[in-house]
Amino acid sequence: MLATRKPGRAATCAVAVAVTRVVYGALKARTKGSARWERSNYAGRTVDLCAGPAVTAGAAAGALVAGAPAAAFAVLVAGACGAYDDVAGDDRRGFGAHLGALRSGEVTSGAVKLIGIGAAGLLAGAVMEERPLDKVLAGVVIAGAAHAVNLVDVGPGRASLGVLGLGLPGLLQGPLAAAPVGAAVVVTPDDLGESTMLGDAGAHALGAALGAAVVAGNGRAGLLAHAAALTVAAVCGDRVTELARSPM
Repeated sequence: MLATRKPGRAATCAVAVAVTRVVYGALKARTKGSARWERSNYAGRTVDLCAGPAVTAGAAAGALVAGAPAAAFAVLVAGACGAYDDVAGDDRRGFGAHLGALRSGEVTSGAVKLIGIGAAGLLAGAVMEERPLDKVLAGVVIAGAAHAVNLVDVGPGRASLGVLGLGLPGLLQGPLAAAPVGAAVVVTPDDLGESTMLGDAGAHALGAALGAAVVAGNGRAGLLAHAAALTVAAVCGDRVTELARSPM
């Protein structure tokens, strides 16, 4: 009986690149000139939001090819919650502000992200790991990574370059890291060129994909270390954002 060969890094990356490129090109063509798909960046330049849905689709497709449907699910939910914030978000920042609004009966876009991405991360982690503690840690890593990448998405190329910088070494641990890497490669030039932006959709999706790759490539000790680091980053979110805003 012949053993079934699992798709490797090259196949995962190729699919992520191809799907991201197709979706990105299609969105660029269909939404050109649409104010609904345009935003002003930090410098007042007009950029589009096409990169976000494109990398979400590409990273999810790559995760499926890598044999991680739970990771693909987390990526899609993270992208969808981020897209909702891109469309309906307000100026409130930080978990405290959104949780305070939730206690008052107001469901903000930030609360949607917090609950939706957190739940998706925990569900994905429960599927990807076997032992109860590992399931919880995996969920924290996936949701925490999604939030962490969004924290540094404060300027052109910050998030996409961060994903590439963290994802490329992750390729040594398995093929799943090739999903966010392949998706990010496609849009990074335009992100740096200030013609598009990842938005919350793209940043959260790439972060969730990166977190899933960390889960796939680490045991309990690694999960503990990453979960602790990401929790600290979330608690110190304002400081992380300010550091990311500093000149490269």
